[in-house]
Amino acid sequence: MGEELKVIVFSLAHEEYGIEVDKVRTIERLSPITRVPKTPSFIKGVINLRGIVVPVIDLRGRFGLEESATTENSRIIVVAVNEMEVGFIVDSANDVVDIDADTIDSPPEIVGGIKAKYLRGIAKFGDNRLLIMLNLSEVLNKNEIIQLEQLEV
Repeated sequence: MGEELKVIVFSLAHEEYGIEVDKVRTIERLSPITRVPKTPSFIKGVINLRGIVVPVIDLRGRFGLEESATTENSRIIVVAVNEMEVGFIVDSANDVVDIDADTIDSPPEIVGGIKAKYLRGIAKFGDNRLLIMLNLSEVLNKNEIIQLEQLEV
């Protein structure tokens, strides 16, 4: 048995994804998002989260997936990336599970249309369930992080 990871499971376009719990700050219902001009289309804008301005990214748009209307299950998962908080819009946040780090395999080149660089790997858990583990540092590349930091000013 390897290291146990606690993972938040969320869905996006009928696939299950995971982010380690220790990288997640909070999970929020969708709230009004203030659009910011001259940002990539997948950066939806910013929200005021208890006095802190948090940039919000639509993960569907980031991964080049078809956009869909938000529902009452849609959530914003606020994560810490390089000492900065960023919100990800997801279809739903479903569960917290324990995953054995040894069960995470390297990602294939493309999973569900998403390039491997955005993925940490594929974890097997439960009854033949697969969980796509995100590589948060690649989901936001350095140029985008600089852009997002400028939004906070």
